[in-house]
Amino acid sequence: MVRCEDGRELEVHGALMGAEGRYEDWVYLKMLEREWKRPVLESDRFMDIAESNRPSPQAAIVLLFWSYFETRIERLLRVGMRDVPDSLVEDALSRYLFIGARLDRFYRIVFGTTYAADLTELGYAEVARHLTKVQERRNDFTHGKPQAIDDALVVSVVEMLKVEHEAWIAVFNRRAARPRI
Repeated sequence: MVRCEDGRELEVHGALMGAEGRYEDWVYLKMLEREWKRPVLESDRFMDIAESNRPSPQAAIVLLFWSYFETRIERLLRVGMRDVPDSLVEDALSRYLFIGARLDRFYRIVFGTTYAADLTELGYAEVARHLTKVQERRNDFTHGKPQAIDDALVVSVVEMLKVEHEAWIAVFNRRAARPRI
């Protein structure tokens, strides 16, 4: 309870770290910034790979972003299941290990919708489309098509970083920011 100057008493709820709950989030963001600002050297250009198969010399930005994104989705799911016994949470997360399943099927189990639908309902349909593209390209990169992460995708990830982050916070607030009872 807080007493105001005019004598009223107001109940103030405790503040939580919310969507940014870990030190590693800051580290991911600093790493992304460092990679973006780092000068691209000739040795970064993969000149020993055929031009048609070369990734962007800054492809690491996309890979870092996607790792960061996956950690946040896991955190959201964990917070959404905070009233579920730990053994069930761990079992469910291991059953839905891949991000595609987590964003769709498992997210639907926990929250009754998909992550993309939440983004769209909150006014972030562009972010949903962007994330789908990044996921597809990251998967292509991982499965033998390094050229899928090109300069245009790198620039898109950097340009969308702020709005994607705002969208993440909006979804987190919708799905997980509720006081414990």
